[in-house]
Amino acid sequence: MSPDGTPPALALLQQALGFWISRAICVVARLGIADLLKDGPLDTETLAAAAGVHAPSLYRVLRTLASVGIFAEGEAGRFGLTPQAEPLRSDAPDSIRDYILLVGEEWYSRPSDHLLHSVQTGRPAFERVHGADFFTFLARDPAAATVFDAAMTSRSAQENDAIAAACDFSGLGTIIDVGGGHGSLLAAILRANPGLRGVLFDRSQAVAEARHQLEAAGLGGRCEVVAGDFFVSVPAGGDAYILKRVIHDWDDERAGAILRNCHRAMPEHGRLLVIELILPPGNDPSLGKLFDLLMLVDLGGRERTEANYRTLLAGASFELTAVTSTPSLVSVVEGVRR
Repeated sequence: MSPDGTPPALALLQQALGFWISRAICVVARLGIADLLKDGPLDTETLAAAAGVHAPSLYRVLRTLASVGIFAEGEAGRFGLTPQAEPLRSDAPDSIRDYILLVGEEWYSRPSDHLLHSVQTGRPAFERVHGADFFTFLARDPAAATVFDAAMTSRSAQENDAIAAACDFSGLGTIIDVGGGHGSLLAAILRANPGLRGVLFDRSQAVAEARHQLEAAGLGGRCEVVAGDFFVSVPAGGDAYILKRVIHDWDDERAGAILRNCHRAMPEHGRLLVIELILPPGNDPSLGKLFDLLMLVDLGGRERTEANYRTLLAGASFELTAVTSTPSLVSVVEGVRR
């Protein structure tokens, strides 16, 4: 029996059917239901009219989500927000609506139907489904890239201040954010450290928006934006090199190539800060273990344990010196040149 007394077969069946919860969450995110409820509970007919959908069917979706604590059904079929539903609001401080919208994109979710292919071959199912690797696909599809970038910014918003507070940047002059996306992490670090300068380095498709975002934040004078390919080289001379959610995108060989380029570019006193989920050992539950399957199917990358990172850094001539957890999902893995 499971801890709540459910027979094992039924508990397993409930988990196997859990994908319906994911799909229902994506539907209500797309419809903006949480935004419609921000001022208080509403009946299904009112919600359906505002969203332009079939009321009885919307009721069935909301009833299912309410059964797992996402929304709450009150009298006369009126639904209200719960703490677990609040992050679906687009204006919530901890909103992850943009990330949920990505999860609901057909191009993004379809490769997960081919997990078996990745298990059989060790190759990303994304390539089989779309005929291109993940980042080539984004380069070819600006609409998909826009959704993806918004999702990454959404997740970063939950983490950036925690990372900036967890890292000691005192005594440093310049930090280089490798694969820094739109620059939200770099902006948080620069705001927290007024004497620091930054370089944001990313693919050409990302740097235009990064430049705009950093200038809008009033940081354009303290930050340079550079386009390039981190498999070829990274900007030289930084006192610290930051890689946030970059290394997990790649297998050990390609992750090692990025780290070796950082090693070549940094001075002897340079520091490496790899910001990633750290998988717990053994049977401990972890959201990172689900993200690890996502990495397998979409990118051929992987989430790693602390021991994995120690080995990976050593192969690029770094010594792992510390792992610092943050209040968010990610930790900071720090290394120095050997």
